[in-house]
Amino acid sequence: MHTALQALSDPHRMAIVSMLADGERPAGDFVDALPIAQPTVSKHLSVLREAGLVTVRKDAQRRLYSLNPAPLAELDAWLARYRRFWTDRLDALEAHLDKEFPQ
Repeated sequence: MHTALQALSDPHRMAIVSMLADGERPAGDFVDALPIAQPTVSKHLSVLREAGLVTVRKDAQRRLYSLNPAPLAELDAWLARYRRFWTDRLDALEAHLDKEFPQ
């Protein structure tokens, strides 16, 4: 089973998730937008479904995909403990830049 972090480690799967942030889409949209073949898109969608990042529903003969934000919230909670490292560094960079380039 893939975790959300493992699933998002691929740039094509990240692109699919980004597209789904705008709303539900048919599988054909991903085939049209990505430089990969339909069977590869299907495999990526399968990994994203397995990780719980997307849901699928049938609409006649089409499959419509939607983003499931719950795994992203879990990933965000996990990353929260590491944000302080970036915040401290960005604050130090801001102080340095303010000193070097006063406005």
